Amino acid sequence: MTLTPTRTVLDAAAAAGTAIGAFNVLHLETAEALVGAAEDTGLPVILQLSENCVRYHGAFEPIALATLAVAEASSASVAVHLDHAEDVELALLAIDRGFGSVMYDGAKLDFADNVATTRRVVARAAEAGVLVEAELGEIGGKDGAHAPGVRTDPAEAAQFVAETGVDALAVAVGSSHAMTERVAALDLELIARLHAAVPVPLVLHGSSGVPDETIVAGIAAGLTKINVSTHLNAAFTGAIRDYLTEHPTAVDSRKYLAAGRDAVRIEAGRMLRLFASPATAGTTGRDGIG
Repeated sequence: MTLTPTRTVLDAAAAAGTAIGAFNVLHLETAEALVGAAEDTGLPVILQLSENCVRYHGAFEPIALATLAVAEASSASVAVHLDHAEDVELALLAIDRGFGSVMYDGAKLDFADNVATTRRVVARAAEAGVLVEAELGEIGGKDGAHAPGVRTDPAEAAQFVAETGVDALAVAVGSSHAMTERVAALDLELIARLHAAVPVPLVLHGSSGVPDETIVAGIAAGLTKINVSTHLNAAFTGAIRDYLTEHPTAVDSRKYLAAGRDAVRIEAGRMLRLFASPATAGTTGRDGIG
C-alpha cells in the first residue's frame, strides 16, 4: 500500500468531529508497533519523526527511509510527518523525501520572523502537495523554555494562519511536553474559541500528560490531531523492564525489544480507538488513563 497523505486523514477526522493519533517514532521497533496498531484497529495513524530523533540516529536518511518503508509496506492508512523541526533545512529535506507533512516550529521567533520563515516552508511544501503544521504560543515544557500558563491567542492565531497559509496549527492550551503523570488540565473554552477563529485543524502537543476524558473533551471542543510520545515510550520501557526482571539472563535484545514493541502496539491501538470515537469512548483505559 502507498503512503496516505496527512491532509487526507486530517480532513476526514475534522469532517467526522474526531481526531487522529500522531505518535512519535524513536526507532524501527516503535514504527513497527504503531503501524501494527493501525492494522489492528483499521484506523489511520500518523508516524512522526522529530528533530531530536534525527539527531539521535545521526542523520535524517536512515530513520526516515526506514519509517517510510514500514509505512509503505502496511495494509493500514499511514501518513508520515516531521515533528518539531526548528531547522528550516530539515523541514525542506523531509518535503523533498516524500513526507506527507512537516511541522516547522518557529515558536521561539518573534511573530514577524515566525511568519516569514514559515511562509518559506509553506511555499516549498505547496509545490509538493505537502501539508505544513506550525506552532504559535510555545507548548509548555519543551526544553524548559517557558513558564506554565502560556496560551495561544485566537486573534493572533487567525492572523498567523492567514499570513502564512499553514494547513494545521499547534496551539498552547494547557498541555506540556514530556509529562509522565497524566494530570494536565486543558482550557476547553480556549480550544473552542481557537476552533471558531482558525480555519485549519488544531493540534495538541504534550498529550501524554492529559487524561483520557480530558482529551475526549478537547476533541469535542475542536482538536483534530493528538500528538503522543512520552506515554508510549513509558509503555515500551516498562515492558522491557518487566521482561528483564522475569528473564535476568536474557542477552538477545530482540526478545526484550519485542516485548516493548508489543506493549506499544496494544496501547497505541487503544488510543487510536479513543481518539476516533470521542463521543462514546469515555474512560475505558486503565483507571481512565490513556
